[in-house]
Amino acid sequence: MISILSIPLDENSSFIKGCSKGPASIIKAFQSESSNFFSENGSNCGDQKQVCILDELELQSGGLAIKEIQIAVKKELEKGNNVISMGGDHSITYPIIKAYSDKYDSLNILHFDAHPDLYDNFDDNPYSHASPFARIMEKKLVKRLVQVGIRTLDNHQRNQVEKFGIEVIEMKDFKNNLSLHFDGPVYISLDIDGLDPAFAPGVSHPEPGGLTTRNIINMINQLEGKVIGGDIVEYNPTRDINDLTAYTAAKLMKEIIGKVMIS
Repeated sequence: MISILSIPLDENSSFIKGCSKGPASIIKAFQSESSNFFSENGSNCGDQKQVCILDELELQSGGLAIKEIQIAVKKELEKGNNVISMGGDHSITYPIIKAYSDKYDSLNILHFDAHPDLYDNFDDNPYSHASPFARIMEKKLVKRLVQVGIRTLDNHQRNQVEKFGIEVIEMKDFKNNLSLHFDGPVYISLDIDGLDPAFAPGVSHPEPGGLTTRNIINMINQLEGKVIGGDIVEYNPTRDINDLTAYTAAKLMKEIIGKVMIS
């Protein structure tokens, strides 16, 4: 079973709030009659025997919210379910991975984003959405982190990349035929602003020069490895145009579900 978990947390956003409204909008687009439930690999993502949409989490704040997310994901994993989470800002990935790392040895992350989210200390908030992968790597929760689409590396984050041995494929070096192989389980973390704003205007931190929707779909489907979960984060409906980003996020959600189904 694949559990779809909505996590409406945006208190760790550093610029414009609104991502807390993202999960409900993505689920609405996913269930819209404008399309069907099939992913491009032929999986029926609307099969209720295989996919369960859970109630949206009701969270406290600060460290309590982070702990509640970890507990909620751990509960689903203990049932033998895979979890695909809808955010929320990118801070949700840290507690999710804490839960996943308790179950899976040699965990890998494939991370799509405009930003590497590797700040050691951003605004004196250890849970900042600019820092989840710093927390993940410093606690050695995964064996391999591959970041794709990055186009905002500064000197501090370059030092973090070198310190933690992270594989970064900057957008300036991206090739359309990029195909990745992973040994061991793979978790996909997809920040919607990894896409060029032309494809996903509904984000708080638009960064021109990014990935196309097709780039990401192809990489998910061509990925060699067992995908065991993922998240889609940083969609901000208050910044969207004609729900374009919501439908794009729902499309990518189907592709991740479909990949988990056949892994």
